[in-house]
Amino acid sequence: MQFYIPQNIFIQITIPLLIFLARAADVSMAAMRIIFVTRGIRALAAIIGFFEMLIWLIAITQIMQNLNNPINYIAFAAGFSMGTFVGITIEKRIAIGNLAVQFITGKDPAGLLTYFRANGYGATTIDAQGTSGPVKIIFIIVRRKLLDRTLDIIKKFDPDAFYTIGDVRTAARLSPAI
Repeated sequence: MQFYIPQNIFIQITIPLLIFLARAADVSMAAMRIIFVTRGIRALAAIIGFFEMLIWLIAITQIMQNLNNPINYIAFAAGFSMGTFVGITIEKRIAIGNLAVQFITGKDPAGLLTYFRANGYGATTIDAQGTSGPVKIIFIIVRRKLLDRTLDIIKKFDPDAFYTIGDVRTAARLSPAI
């Protein structure tokens, strides 16, 4: 028994669906490629880039061969949007890289610094003057996967602490906890 899809259904439904899936895949791959490029992982970025472009060529070829079907255009754009969403979701899950966390507290951080150092974090402190008096600025480098845990520790220590977080491309020496 053969499975047969009428040509008009194939052109109107199956091709747009394939275009959507191809775009979602290639844009997700593009997001990952950009992340790997910014993190200096060149070989993996190049491999992903190859497959990203191959998939894109397949999708755009289908659009060019079926210019009379406006659903293809919608599928192409919707796939791009979905790929962006999926790429960001994947990036957050794999959380590659390190972050610099700087926080300012008016409390004595001795106990917190002891905790951080006992758990493998490197921590640097600087005495500073805030708007309402003396403060301490603490600098630590953490893996992105450990950011939420680190922020929870800081917030338990001082719920009013001011903190900033920035990407770290390169660090000379990393703590064992990282």
